[in-house]
Amino acid sequence: MTTIHNLGFPRIGAQRELKFALESYWKGESSREALKSLGADLRARHWESQKGIDLVPVGDFSFYDQVLDMSFTLGNLPERVQHFHGDALDNYFRVARGRSAQGTDGHSHCCGGVAAGEMTKWFDTNYHYIVPEFTADTQFQLDDTRLLAQLAEAKSQNVNAKPVIVGPVTYLAIGKAKDGSNKLDLLQKLLPVYAQLLNTLAEQGVEWVQVDEPWLVTELDSEWQHAYNLAYHQLKACRVKLLVATYFGALLDNKHLAANLPVAGLHVDAVNGSRDDVQQLIGLLPGSKVLSVGVISGRNIWKTDLSDVLDWVEPLAERLGERLWIAPSCSLLHVPVDLNSEQKLDAQVQSWLAFAIQKLDELRLLGQALAQGREAVSVQLAANSAALQARRTSDRVHNPEVQAALAQIIAQLGQRQSSYSVRAPQQAALLKLPLFPTTTIGSFPQTAEIRHARSQFKAGRLAYAAYQAAMRAEIERSVREQEALDLDVLVHGEAERNDMVEYFGEQLQGYAFSQFGWVQSYGSRCVKPPILLGDISRPKAMTVEWIQYAQSLTSRPMKGMLTGPVTILNWSFVRDDQPRSVSCQQLALAIRQEVLDLERAGVHVIQIDEAALREGLPLRKSQWAEYLNWAVESFRITANGVQDRTQIHTHMCYSEFNDIIASIADMDADVITIETSRSDMELLDAFEHFQYPNEIGPGVYDIHSPNIPSQEHIVQLMQKAAERIPVDRLWVNPDCGLKTRQWAEVVPALTHMVAAAKTLRQSMHVDAETEAEAEAQSA
Repeated sequence: MTTIHNLGFPRIGAQRELKFALESYWKGESSREALKSLGADLRARHWESQKGIDLVPVGDFSFYDQVLDMSFTLGNLPERVQHFHGDALDNYFRVARGRSAQGTDGHSHCCGGVAAGEMTKWFDTNYHYIVPEFTADTQFQLDDTRLLAQLAEAKSQNVNAKPVIVGPVTYLAIGKAKDGSNKLDLLQKLLPVYAQLLNTLAEQGVEWVQVDEPWLVTELDSEWQHAYNLAYHQLKACRVKLLVATYFGALLDNKHLAANLPVAGLHVDAVNGSRDDVQQLIGLLPGSKVLSVGVISGRNIWKTDLSDVLDWVEPLAERLGERLWIAPSCSLLHVPVDLNSEQKLDAQVQSWLAFAIQKLDELRLLGQALAQGREAVSVQLAANSAALQARRTSDRVHNPEVQAALAQIIAQLGQRQSSYSVRAPQQAALLKLPLFPTTTIGSFPQTAEIRHARSQFKAGRLAYAAYQAAMRAEIERSVREQEALDLDVLVHGEAERNDMVEYFGEQLQGYAFSQFGWVQSYGSRCVKPPILLGDISRPKAMTVEWIQYAQSLTSRPMKGMLTGPVTILNWSFVRDDQPRSVSCQQLALAIRQEVLDLERAGVHVIQIDEAALREGLPLRKSQWAEYLNWAVESFRITANGVQDRTQIHTHMCYSEFNDIIASIADMDADVITIETSRSDMELLDAFEHFQYPNEIGPGVYDIHSPNIPSQEHIVQLMQKAAERIPVDRLWVNPDCGLKTRQWAEVVPALTHMVAAAKTLRQSMHVDAETEAEAEAQSA
């Protein structure tokens, strides 16, 4: 019999129950006990949904992030929270979210601010994790409370549990040494704690433990290869069976290493990896080792071609027998919960899709076919094939006009008329901005009133004229607040937008939209990726009306706000029947039309966000060039049709981008704004060895934390930036958009930011006068 198992399940709940419970708790509106109770209820429901799966993951549920959970399990807490003696959950949220120095957080009587842990993307996904922090003196101490409690719950509900943990090598690899020490020097300290945890699980009757090691699909030097051998040779004495789980790519040159690790089983991704890679791996595996194959995508929402999978897997089952396990490619954390909840998607599109629960149904069906033969599930297989064929031939997927436009793309579309050195003086003359110009990234708080008006309008209970009036009132409020704050380049606040990708997808042909297709981005932040199902075109202008109205309210420059093609692509569920590069070019042509319409409407500053450029990189550097070539070219096609005097901005979210700085420069945006505050400007280290040619705004205000930065702190951050970037090319801005914050937080934070910019201008003016006097005296 082939074992079927799951690597992880979405934790937010089908109706985002976890999101609302967390936010209620953080606001002090509900108790810790209510939050914990909700967590237990969600876990019970999720385990019930996985009935019929031979091994069910336990420990994949988290109140914020599974990597942060692992840090607490290992006792690896940042020094700034180690001396907190209150409730462990509150300390956990201190690391996740930070804590303001102004008063308490509603659940503690402790004073003093705490900086949030740095946050970055989980490999090449849009999920964010809290980066583990290390120093040469880091010590580890087991705290198995959370995992054992969830295991006890699972046992009480007769769940055949497979605990899930982040593996020791991946844990070190994705962390950051705050003192510049070698992270791998900590491995010998770390492994005894892992061994203690594994043996504790054995004492609880656990047979299998899933140890997630996605770092194994990256390019490993000899030091990291040695770390894997060292780690698992030390852990092989533990009294449980280890299933090392790799995903997000193929093992390639790491096949020999992975195959020979002294563990009981190995999971490989045959969806984002390759079937050839798996076939080669089989010949390397010892005869006793289980091979788990990820045959259903854990990252996309299209139905699996079940007959095709069976054509491939049936010979594997004959060859491996009980040693063959099948599973999704990775945790189902990255897909929505249940397609059956949908009321917005039409029946045709629904017939093409599978969310987490439906993916498990597919897995069960494959298991049944392998055990009993295809005849036992012939009706289901026929329905699956019919749905796939309908999708392949649908005119909702294929648009000849879009295909013709793609064929007309030429190199000149991606080139500005002049170089930055020629454009910059023209833009300066038009915009007349001071030194250290201030701006924000685009959005302002999405209040309850905004969300209510939008939901009423979408439900047909509010006429467009009334909705437009409500949104215009919110736009005017944002403009007046920014004028009062004395910001230099304004934004309209994006009151009318539900999400930076979904908003545009709703106005492009080739997209479909779910009602409950939510996935977790970080903590309580959930996104509902639009479904890119066909060729993309733009029927009409999408943003011009709102930006033009905002500009009419002020004499200050107003930024037009757009999401770039690479980010729309990477934050969508993308069709799998053509290369992603082709879909990206289609998006580029559509957004280019919007850019040109904004310019014709008199908008002189246009921001094209590419928050997700970095996360789309393949996990292996040898494959980066191909991706960066088409991604950067797509941005340039979008941005570069404008006149020299039009200033193009772009923005990038939490990403380690130092290693692709040359490609970012190739985008040729006049101004780039980036998130740097959580890393204390470490992300600007790239500029010590690379002379970035254009202007840059390093974020000085961490908008993902309730902390309000001080004026002095912002000045210090910008002074660090000025050590690397010429001051006449520096902007002052928050890390990201402000939609998730409250006005009561935003106004004081931006007040401090503007005051810091004015202090910097005065300081630079005094420095310039002093330098001039010194030169005069010298002369």
